[in-house]
Amino acid sequence: MRPRVVYVHGNGNKVRAEVLKSQWDTALFGRDMAEASRMAYWAPVRYPEPLPDLRPDPLDGRTELIEESPAAVDRAATEPPEDFVARTLGEARLDAGEIALEGRAGADESALVDWLRNMTYLADTLARAGEPEEPGAELPLETLPLPRSGRTAVFRLLVKHAFKDVHAYFFGGAGPAMREVVKETLAGVDGGPLVVVGHSLGTILAYEVLMELGREVELLVTVGSPLAITEVQDHLARPPAVPAGVSAWHNASDLRDLVALDHTLRPEYAPQERVTDLLVTNDSGNHHGISEYLSQHEVRAPVQRIFDGTG
Repeated sequence: MRPRVVYVHGNGNKVRAEVLKSQWDTALFGRDMAEASRMAYWAPVRYPEPLPDLRPDPLDGRTELIEESPAAVDRAATEPPEDFVARTLGEARLDAGEIALEGRAGADESALVDWLRNMTYLADTLARAGEPEEPGAELPLETLPLPRSGRTAVFRLLVKHAFKDVHAYFFGGAGPAMREVVKETLAGVDGGPLVVVGHSLGTILAYEVLMELGREVELLVTVGSPLAITEVQDHLARPPAVPAGVSAWHNASDLRDLVALDHTLRPEYAPQERVTDLLVTNDSGNHHGISEYLSQHEVRAPVQRIFDGTG
């Protein structure tokens, strides 16, 4: 039986499911995988219409989207970090339907806000790090060719969407419907070895569904994942552990990725011998882009070995 791969996408709105699947196929395999791959497309749970087919994902750090939004750039240039944190939290609560946060729920949300604050300050640090030391000096190659305010806007766009969608998952009632999409996608896959690939918030969805189902998975791949973050682990339905059916788990992150503030799953997810943490270079605008993660040799090679029958 042929291997199959199931993708679980991350934060923010996306292009249509078939377009998104083809993009991930191309990044991971270099070609469209047709029926061998499926996308657990949960974006409609949160967003009424997909992005236009030709519009790049704003959460990949594309500079053209920032250049189209001068108001966002102006605000990013002047808004203090704590004001940004407060505004993002307020928008997340409103987006979640003004949910009542009392007792333990309120304490839980406060812990998650620590993650928001840490992401924000790292975003500002990365934006400052791109400043040339002398006027007229060239920026480092990995730095976006934007003024500091533009780089701040790129990073803060990721922070806002990452937090708001994770908040909706844990506190806004969206979690069950998002997980159901993953369950239905997995239910439609049978036969040979199964690979599951998750990005960002999609790694939380994939993880929690596999913990619940115990589905046999040859390889779980997580990229740009917040699963190592203590504030996120505190909200998982079950204590951190490798899902029972998962034979091997590879987790890849870039040290500059705001979402993956902690880069090692191995210490917290037992049995540790099944977990491999990989530090890779993601040179997308915000160091979180999915295509840049999937095209890394360390990420692609183990998946391709399974599909070549050599894994």
